[in-house]
Amino acid sequence: MRKFFIPALVVAAIGLAFFSGTLWQKVRNLEKGGSDTTVQPTAKAQPTVSLNTIKDLFSKDLIKFGDENRKVIFVEISDPSCPYCHVAAGLNPELNRQIDPTNNTFKLVSDGGKYLAPIPEMKKLLDSGKASFVWIYSPGHGNGEMGTKALYCANEKGKFWEVSNLLMNSKGYDLLNNTIKNDKTKSGDLAAYLKSAVDSTFLKECLDSGKYDARLAEDTQLATTLGFQGTPDFFVNDKNFPGAYNYTDIKSTVDTALK
Repeated sequence: MRKFFIPALVVAAIGLAFFSGTLWQKVRNLEKGGSDTTVQPTAKAQPTVSLNTIKDLFSKDLIKFGDENRKVIFVEISDPSCPYCHVAAGLNPELNRQIDPTNNTFKLVSDGGKYLAPIPEMKKLLDSGKASFVWIYSPGHGNGEMGTKALYCANEKGKFWEVSNLLMNSKGYDLLNNTIKNDKTKSGDLAAYLKSAVDSTFLKECLDSGKYDARLAEDTQLATTLGFQGTPDFFVNDKNFPGAYNYTDIKSTVDTALK
């Protein structure tokens, strides 16, 4: 995970935790005795990412909505098992409250706090036709492989967002990190949980087929070329926002692009 621009968010207690999600693991020990498989990345020079590079993502086999011609292109590099990705999704208010409770850094506006989760705001602009959106997987916490393949499968049926909403709530977080844990034999459990969004028979068959196994590595490699070092990572056009930014700190960049 990465640090933020807002002074209130530059808190020593969460600085390194942005990369691995270990703070949340310590808060609730959701891994129930399991080990954290994420690795602290080594600092390195960031590659220059041009607007053309971002636009070119629409020529690749990715989860994407809209097209390269809209004034705003959002890119999210994420892992559905990652705690700070859940923070940015805004669908797991308990987790938002429990990370950095002293400063209420991530307490949602809807919960009486000041944190405006970025994903719902990006989705509003996508739905209005003002923005496009690209989703790329990279392992940020270690238990998101099956969840990610479920997203790929759901995208075939036009149900990416519906499945994402279920994975990014508290039940989805617990399921991926405490039950599924990348275990392919648990495809039925995952399909059953997601049945309200996508047909469970289809989903289990899709997961069991292994058709998206290679996509995990392909997405991860692509994320590396974009300078990714920790989840979540966002782009607004060619401007990078590494970390679970408050949307209020992204908004000015979006507004400028929309002019």
